[in-house]
Amino acid sequence: MTNKLFPIARLPDLALEPFEMGEAYICRDAGFSDSIGLTQLGASYTEVPPGKSGCPFHVHHVEEEMFVILEGEGTYRFGPDSYQVKAGDVLAAPRGGPEYAHKLTNTGKVPLKYLSISTRADTEICEYPDSGKFLANTKEPGSRINRFRYLGRMESEVDYWDGEDSPG
Repeated sequence: MTNKLFPIARLPDLALEPFEMGEAYICRDAGFSDSIGLTQLGASYTEVPPGKSGCPFHVHHVEEEMFVILEGEGTYRFGPDSYQVKAGDVLAAPRGGPEYAHKLTNTGKVPLKYLSISTRADTEICEYPDSGKFLANTKEPGSRINRFRYLGRMESEVDYWDGEDSPG
């Protein structure tokens, strides 16, 4: 007997998980792609309190993202520019280099609520231009389980042949 897929996510019913890092990053969110049977698209719902952001300024080198503002207002930092956004706006975050880096900050007086929709890749490189970090991440094929994950800075880069003295 197979379980029948229920292809609908009801945002008010999602179990939001809190996240907090220091003073600047606070949000509650819930991913729901897997629960509605999506394998190639990622989808989540996020709420960010006034004056906060959900994540740092970053850019994906493989996955693309799109944000749909449902309630509230904020500033969308995109590359070298910033844009005021509000309910009804749809924001693009193409894959690429620092010119496509992005960060969404709640500048309003009520929670900023939005949907995040993205492509899903088994392997991703994410760059953080403000802090000089990068993330290399590979998931188990067809899974969300990390196979390999490295977060670091280019300063720790080594030569290709470093530590490869053994011919066997």
